[in-house]
Amino acid sequence: MSEGKQILTADDIRRALVRIAHEIDERNGGLTEVILVGIRRRGVPLAERIAAAIADFEGIRVPVGQLDITLYRDDLRLRGPAPLVRKTEIQHDLTGKVVVLVDDVLYTGRTVRAALDAIADLGRPARIQLAVLVDRGHRELPIRADFVGKNVPTSRSERVEVRLRETDGADEVLIVRGAKA
Repeated sequence: MSEGKQILTADDIRRALVRIAHEIDERNGGLTEVILVGIRRRGVPLAERIAAAIADFEGIRVPVGQLDITLYRDDLRLRGPAPLVRKTEIQHDLTGKVVVLVDDVLYTGRTVRAALDAIADLGRPARIQLAVLVDRGHRELPIRADFVGKNVPTSRSERVEVRLRETDGADEVLIVRGAKA
């Protein structure tokens, strides 16, 4: 793993996700029509943590799905002959619901564009919102997050690394300098 400057600790991540959970509740006037959909990989555990935070303060369990966007990416041909495709698991009908896409880092917007295409193939939500742990700027598409844990100005020569205990054994966010973003 790369070493870099830590910009979020485990406690910072927890606080940001709890705040996002409250904002999702407030923005939607309740949670009865909300479905959280984590973009694989790190968006999934973040969506699960947001759902757990909602359960703590509202006493209800918001459904959580997992979305694989591999085949919707506009750089699929650049990723080699056999991209790793994981399973999309969404147990609820998305039609008429408020879908909150959850991802770790918002950068160019291309991952979100792919996720929007994938969601369109699964149903017709009433609204789609976006929650991200880190917004690092440098958008190439007109996409913005509705809920942001932390805005972090970066250069294109930097990389934001989100590490989560579910995937990496520890919770932290780093900026790695001089890395190819």
